[in-house]
Amino acid sequence: MVDEASQEKLQHCKVQASNCIEAARESLGELSTAIWSCPELAFQETQAHDTLVRFFTVKQKGWVVQSHYKLETAFRATWGPVGGKENDRPINVGFLCEYDALPDIGHACGHNLIAEVGAAAALGLRGALESLETLPVRVTVLGTPAEEDGGGKIDLIEAGAFENMDVVFMAHPSQEDAAYLPDMAEHDVTVKYYGKASHAAAYPWEGINALDAAVLAYNNLSLLRQQLKPDWRLHGVIRHGGVKPNIVPSFSQLEFYLRTPMYKDLSVLREKAECCFKAAAIATGCRIELEYGRHEYQNVLPNKILEQLYEGNGKSLGVQFTTDETVLNTPSGSTDFGNVSYVVPGIHTYFYIGTEALNHTEEYTEATGSEKAQFYTLRTAKTLVMTALDVIFNPDIFQQVKENYEIAAYNSLLNQSALY
Repeated sequence: MVDEASQEKLQHCKVQASNCIEAARESLGELSTAIWSCPELAFQETQAHDTLVRFFTVKQKGWVVQSHYKLETAFRATWGPVGGKENDRPINVGFLCEYDALPDIGHACGHNLIAEVGAAAALGLRGALESLETLPVRVTVLGTPAEEDGGGKIDLIEAGAFENMDVVFMAHPSQEDAAYLPDMAEHDVTVKYYGKASHAAAYPWEGINALDAAVLAYNNLSLLRQQLKPDWRLHGVIRHGGVKPNIVPSFSQLEFYLRTPMYKDLSVLREKAECCFKAAAIATGCRIELEYGRHEYQNVLPNKILEQLYEGNGKSLGVQFTTDETVLNTPSGSTDFGNVSYVVPGIHTYFYIGTEALNHTEEYTEATGSEKAQFYTLRTAKTLVMTALDVIFNPDIFQQVKENYEIAAYNSLLNQSALY
């Protein structure tokens, strides 16, 4: 337990962290706006990378910054002691930034705000701890590209970027505030059908229609949904269906996302979907190619201790967390943070930004670039850093966080559905 003197120091640090974030409000808003104004796709976030690197090298002094860290558009900024032996090394607290955008509609998922939250929380934690010599803490900001497509965090895991991190934090814009929402495991697949071109009016019998194969596959999957569990998801688009109506299409292409709440079920859904794809090829006489994404996104493991701390700190700042059981228990999207949650304790929270617009819409793009979103974004950063301080100041809580992580990961690997 934290003694009275330590508790007073903890509360002082929380106030100091909030003050530091407020003091940097203008520069943090400029950071977010710069990223929002130049949306870049996965692994192409050169300007976002440069903007964040410049923020931690020019606008904020004292950080050790590594640009192009293990990936071309990733970066790492650190502050604090590196530490010595395992037993006396400083606690390494990580804040993750995302900054890739969506095709055509830009930052409709608010990754510019995720980058701002990560940067703001890191500044707040540093500001709160600078005068405390008895609490060795290393603050790490990790820029993680390509969440929307490709799984940059998974590449960074494989490259060792998360080694020696003790706990990681990030927050994602949403329609409500929640310490945890169940994100699904996901794998994407591209399906290509190869047929034979022919004149569609003069001698169509000489052709092999690849578009027919795509349509059959699409319909097969639509019918398959009747036999899927209610919280499993598969959805996709026909990316290529031919070149001209009077030419029998010799090539078609579909792209589908396969999602299940639990990672263990992803292979089951994948097998069912493959049967649908292959059946369409057989029926039309087309040749089929299946190309799966390089990475599978795992479901996000909850951490009950971090969630409780986050909610307590958020409520002290006026956050009204959703109590809607449908929202809290219905799996929604997917994120490569799920893979991170299997290798280091962490929390992936959600925060309201002042709009009822839905993610991945043009209306949400407008909202993520608005001044109104700034209040909620910085309040979320304060909540994250206050939660980090709770972990830092109380070794017992830190141990509980690690134990909760180990239990959740162990249960998941045993293919158990109940993580709590």
